[in-house]
Amino acid sequence: MKLSEFKFELPNNLIALDPAENRDESRLMVVHKDSGKIEHKVFKDVVEYFGDGDVMVGNDTMVFPARLYGRKEKTGAKIEVFLLRELNADMHLWDVLVDPARKIRVGNKLYFGNGDLVAEVIDNTTSRGRTIRFLFDGDSAAFDKVVETLGETPLPKYIKRKIKPEDKERFQTIFAKNKGAVSAPTAGMHFTRQLLKRLQLKGVDMAYITLHIGLGTFRPVDVEDLTKHKMDSENFIVGPEAVNIVNKALDNKNRVCAIGTTTMRALESAVSATNRLKAREGWTDKFIFPPYDFKICNAMITNFHMPESTLLMMASAFGGYDVITEAYKVARKEKYKFLTYGDAMLII
Repeated sequence: MKLSEFKFELPNNLIALDPAENRDESRLMVVHKDSGKIEHKVFKDVVEYFGDGDVMVGNDTMVFPARLYGRKEKTGAKIEVFLLRELNADMHLWDVLVDPARKIRVGNKLYFGNGDLVAEVIDNTTSRGRTIRFLFDGDSAAFDKVVETLGETPLPKYIKRKIKPEDKERFQTIFAKNKGAVSAPTAGMHFTRQLLKRLQLKGVDMAYITLHIGLGTFRPVDVEDLTKHKMDSENFIVGPEAVNIVNKALDNKNRVCAIGTTTMRALESAVSATNRLKAREGWTDKFIFPPYDFKICNAMITNFHMPESTLLMMASAFGGYDVITEAYKVARKEKYKFLTYGDAMLII
């Protein structure tokens, strides 16, 4: 397929800048992929579509406050440093993005807070990318505490408003526990403890994998031929507990639902030769676009995505290109909210 086949007009007024008042009261579009039938619901109605022995798989990655604001030594120029990936915990070595990049050179020292944190630039990686070393004496836990204090919730740049205190909690799923993501697994943000309880009462099992979302998920595709696009690698863990829960459901022909594209990506990166889930950890650069034969899940929850994004491509691969293209037309007509804080779609 071609990049241009995923192009559509997304009016600014359909981009959600704030989350729904209550997590599970976002709107939910239910798309039946075989018939193309579309239903309009509220997210908490998702329980109607699952029953005893079905499984929902969530991504339990935790977003950390990855955006730091500091100053350059000598000039005092303001700079933004976005923490992407920790390279070495003992040395406090990180891959980062810097802005404005043209002013940040190897050897520069950067100061954060009132000098609470100092970093030295040690390498250029890309036009905006740098490797920096924080000159910090404490251990990892002490370093995390300082970042927690000085860092800001890394909302996407298109949310052009000041960060609010409640963003820290809302830009996170309720099942987040493994720190390492610079963006939230947004489909999971619609779940509440009450909703999980209702699913549990219906006999639905929850399983969790971890995939630490990097900014590569949102990197624009800049080639028309999708086979030439390369995804950035992301670190993931599919543990034995999730494997047992998912494979039992598959053996019993129950429904297995991926909560979000990141979960789906991790699951599809850990498939055995017999098309069952297997325990695996490491890095995945799997790029899923139509046509694609999904091995593990027969249901998926996802948000409404950017035109020409890899996330939209995965949703189209799962639901069928024509079905999802039509669903997106309906979503725009019915004024569904798009992107991170937007509404949800259940594809079954």
